[in-house]
Order: sequence, then C-alpha cells, then structure tokens
Amino acid sequence: MILYFASTNAGKLREFQEAAAASCVTVEALPGIAELPECIEDGATFDENARMKALHYSRLTSGLVFADDSGLSVDALGGAPGVYSARFAGEQATYKDNNEKLLRELGGARNRAAHFVCVIALAEGGRILVTVEGRADGLILEAARGQGGFGYDPLFFFPPLGETFAELDSKAKFGVSHRGNAFRKLLDYLIRG
Repeated sequence: MILYFASTNAGKLREFQEAAAASCVTVEALPGIAELPECIEDGATFDENARMKALHYSRLTSGLVFADDSGLSVDALGGAPGVYSARFAGEQATYKDNNEKLLRELGGARNRAAHFVCVIALAEGGRILVTVEGRADGLILEAARGQGGFGYDPLFFFPPLGETFAELDSKAKFGVSHRGNAFRKLLDYLIRG
C-alpha cells in the first residue's frame, strides 16, 4: 500500500519513510507537490491544519494522501509557538532562527516543560478517512545539544532517555516522538481497516 505524504519537508518525509520500512506501507512524497497549488494553513489547531492539507491535496491527486501538522508547545509561553512552530521567528525563518527566538522568549524561565504534538490526517478523493494524534513530553534546555533531527530537536530534552531528540538516532527518536506515536496509530488504522 502506498501513502502519499503531502509536504515538502524532507526531514518529516525521511522519518515517515524509515518508520514505514518495517510495515506493509510505503511512504512517498506526493508527486509534483511543488507544482500544485499550495494549501493555506490558517487553522487555529494542529487538527484543523492537518485536515485542511490532507483534503486539499487529496482533491488534486488520486490515492491515499496524508498530511501532518505538528509543533512545539511550551508551558511558560502559554502554548507557543504551537501552530506557528515552523514560522515562529517569521515566514522565512530557519530552524536556527526559531530556536534562537525560543531561547530569547524563555529567558531564565524556571518552568521549561514542553511537549511536541503531531496530528496526521488521512484523506482520499477529498474525504477525511481518519485523524490521529501523537504527543511527546519533555523540557526545553538552555542550549542546543546534538547534531541529528531538525527543528527544535536540539533544545527538546526527553527525560526518559536522558537525551535531546537531536542526540537520538532516527530509529530511537521515532520510537518515542510525537510523529512516531501518531504514525503508529495511522498504521494500526490501515492494518485493521
């Protein structure tokens, strides 16, 4: 079974492909996504944005299309950056820009609790089949650690393993991450379905 991932984020695509390798599912980038009309993500929640993207792209192609919306929620920042995680420091922000802004905003805050959220929506022919959600709880460090992962991974410390997501290899990270948790739920749905 082939699932088309509706995103141009190479880091996310790689993680989903690696996770699917041991299953009966193959994950591929949505063919020609760069040339398709872009979906405007203006939802107020991860769920709304994931559904919006899945519906949008499933109307433009055949087959099973999934999209995710994910991000970081920091307690001391009232849940920010939330749905604005990818563009926390501006529309053209790099991962480095976003991480630097996060550290500035947190300053010397004692409460460093945070969690990642990922919502995946699966659609076909303009119809949502299922949505699933995953979460990973951790802490935001005062300085980056590790060279792996992407986004906020170097700042996100995962206490059960004693490392940041950027210090974990991709298999270990996906085993505990928000994206991994959500994707396993999606696979369960497909296998049962």
